[in-house]
Amino acid sequence: MPHDVLDTPRGPARVDTDEPSGPPRALLVLGHGAGGGVDAPDLIALRDAAVAAGLVVARVTQPYRVAGRRAPAPAGHLDEAWSVVLTALRQRQPGVPLVVGGRSSGARVACRTARTVGAAGVVALAFPLHPPGRPDRSRAGELVTGVPTLVVNGDRDPFGVPEPGPGVRVVVRSGERHDLRGDPVGTAALTVDWLREHGWAGA
Repeated sequence: MPHDVLDTPRGPARVDTDEPSGPPRALLVLGHGAGGGVDAPDLIALRDAAVAAGLVVARVTQPYRVAGRRAPAPAGHLDEAWSVVLTALRQRQPGVPLVVGGRSSGARVACRTARTVGAAGVVALAFPLHPPGRPDRSRAGELVTGVPTLVVNGDRDPFGVPEPGPGVRVVVRSGERHDLRGDPVGTAALTVDWLREHGWAGA
C-alpha cells in the first residue's frame, strides 16, 4: 500500500493508494471525518471491498491532520486541498470513472466539490445532516450534487439522517451510530452493490 504526500495550497496532504489485481474499473477517493483518520473501520472495510471489486482506492488525509491538528480546517480550505489532490489523482488514473466520498466531514467535502472535480458519483458515509441537537441547521443542500449519490447513515446518529431525493439514495442501518462501527463489512458490501449498479465495480 504505497502512500505519498501531495502539496496543496493548504499544506501537504497524504494519500494512501490501494490497487486491484486487474485493470481498474473506477477510481474511488475517500476522505476522513473531522477528528478522525483514514483508518476508520468503515473506510477500511470499504477500501477492502472496493479493491476486491476492481477499483483503485485512494484515501486522502487532509493537510490539517498531516500537520497533527485535530480541529478541522475551514470548509473552503478542506475543499481547496481536496480538489488539488483530486486533480493529481485523476492524472494518474486517466480514462476511468471517478467516484468520490468519505465519512462525515469527508462526505461533506466530497459532496460540495463533486461537480468541480468531475465526479461520476458520490458515496457519503455518516453524512452529518446537522450538528447534534441543532436540526434547524440542516446541511441537506450539500447532498444536491447533480450526480448519483449514496448516503449510508445509522438510525441512532445524533447528527441526523438525510432524506432521499432526486439522485440521492439513503440507506439507514439499524442500531448504528455516527461511527458506523457495528457492521463495517456490511456497510461496505451494500456500498459496493451500489457501485456495481452503476458499472463502477466488478463482480
